Amino acid sequence: MNATSEGALLLCRAEPTAVRTPVHLLREPLLLAPAGEEWSVLVPEGKPWLDGGEPVDRVLSGWATALAVGANWPVLALWWDGDRAGFTLASGFHRPVGYVWLADGTPVGEDEAMRTFAARLGLDPVLDLQALEPLTRPDPESDARARLVGLIAVLTRAGVALPTGLTPGEPADRLRSVARAQGAEAVEWSGWRDAVRAELDVVEDSALGPWLRGPKARLLSAAELAAGIPLAVWGARRRGGGWVVAGAVLMGHGVLGLAYDSWRGRAGASRV
Repeated sequence: MNATSEGALLLCRAEPTAVRTPVHLLREPLLLAPAGEEWSVLVPEGKPWLDGGEPVDRVLSGWATALAVGANWPVLALWWDGDRAGFTLASGFHRPVGYVWLADGTPVGEDEAMRTFAARLGLDPVLDLQALEPLTRPDPESDARARLVGLIAVLTRAGVALPTGLTPGEPADRLRSVARAQGAEAVEWSGWRDAVRAELDVVEDSALGPWLRGPKARLLSAAELAAGIPLAVWGARRRGGGWVVAGAVLMGHGVLGLAYDSWRGRAGASRV
């Protein structure tokens, strides 16, 4: 690889329909395509690692972490430049794990990182881990690009199937052209209003979702109102300022919860 071969791919363990909304939060132009059963791939349309002055690995690691924190599926960033290549796996609030190879394929990562990588993706702890181990050993026949291709080969057992031509190690311009030719969907920043809606959608799809919108959320808000009103009245009668405040807080939460549920319901209906 050389200086002109800088590039990157993002693999998300989710269908494109689930990935499309969270991706807006990155505020970057990307191309989205299916990449196997329950996998999607994102191809950068630009080269922010050149425009912003940050190296490609740092840019992609930041993207992967941002996506994974707001979603309930892991994100794998693959990156390469003239000197190195590697990956970063982000999953929820776990600390990201990664591995790096020099351009000639020399491994400079830790074996434990590869084991953690396999565990977080739910790979077979015996067969898949044995297949990954050669990537952590010196091999004069494998350069950094071959290491990434080998990594993808192992991930095919987990359902990864990159579109033809989207090969790790290729220059960013070629990856973009190939993705466009195969009909990848363009996902672009569309303004703060859509970004806020996207962030709300991500939160609602998380474990907190049922408590923010829907029957459980309405039940919780009603319970807060039911508890807050008599508590505030009782506190006022006994001149207990703390109880009045507690009751007011409960009432406020209840009102806001019901208002949010109603607003999101109307907003969703208006987009249908």
